[in-house]
Amino acid sequence: MPLYEYQCDQCNEIFEVMQKFSDAPLSTHDKCGGPLRRLISVPAIQFKGTGWYITDYGRSGNSGGNGKNGKSSASDGSGGAGSSAESSAKTSDTAAKKS
Repeated sequence: MPLYEYQCDQCNEIFEVMQKFSDAPLSTHDKCGGPLRRLISVPAIQFKGTGWYITDYGRSGNSGGNGKNGKSSASDGSGGAGSSAESSAKTSDTAAKKS
């Protein structure tokens, strides 16, 4: 729920109220009965989870969500890197025989 700031025109008190988007703005101050106006303020945003702090970047070997994500790659023994090395060796052998 959003947090809104109000200021009383009569007593100049500034206070915050949590309201739904669908709630009507407050019009009278509960303490003194004076008229209120809603102030424009910076929104309060909270970033939760990993990756939002400088200490979360650059971690290696951590299985907490920053790892491989279950995807296979050429370096995990699936045969991709070995096939490339074999074809490279065959190409160099063929080039040596032509010379």
